[in-house]
Amino acid sequence: MLIGYARTSTAEQVAGLAGQERDLRAAGAERVYSEQVSSVTTRAQLTECLSYLRDGDVLVVTKPDRLARSTAELLTIEADLSRRSIGLVVLSMGGERLDTRNPTSKLMLTILAGVATWEREIMLERQREGIAKAKADGKYKGRAPTVARRAEQIREAHAAGERPTKIAKRMGIARSSVYRFLPSQEAE
Repeated sequence: MLIGYARTSTAEQVAGLAGQERDLRAAGAERVYSEQVSSVTTRAQLTECLSYLRDGDVLVVTKPDRLARSTAELLTIEADLSRRSIGLVVLSMGGERLDTRNPTSKLMLTILAGVATWEREIMLERQREGIAKAKADGKYKGRAPTVARRAEQIREAHAAGERPTKIAKRMGIARSSVYRFLPSQEAE
C-alpha cells in the first residue's frame, strides 16, 4: 500500500499543502497524512503515519525536507523503514524519483540529503552575516514587538476601568503582556 505524508510549516501555505497532497495522490498514495506544523515541533500526523505503515508498504513524500529536519533524521527514518521492510519514495529529488527499495536510490538520497543540509547551513550563515552587517550599519532593528504597538490602547482601557484579564481576552494577547504595559502600582 502506498501511504503519503505532506507537511507545510505554516497555516498560510495552504496551496503548498494542497499541491503536495495532489502530487502524492497522483503517485498512487491511497492514504495521505498531512499537517501544517513547523518541523521543529511535534508532528503528530508523521508519528501516526509512521505507526500505521506495515511490512511491504511504501511511504511517499514530495521532498525529503517535508519528512525530516536534517540528514541525520532522514537517514534514521529511512533506516527504521528499511528495517521494517517499508520502502520510501521521494517524488522530487532534483527532478528524479528516488525509491529506497533500490540501492542506488538509497545512495542518492543520502548524498542529496547531505547536499540539502549543507545548502541550508550556507544560507543560514549568509543570513547571519547579512544581519550582522545590517546591525553594524544601523539598518537592522529586528521585528517590532506587536503588542508594544498597542500599549496606548492597553493603558487607555485600564484607565477606563477595564481589568487586565478582560483587556487581554478582548485584544487576543497574553495577560502578562497587558501587565507589561501598566505601571506596577496600577496593574492591580
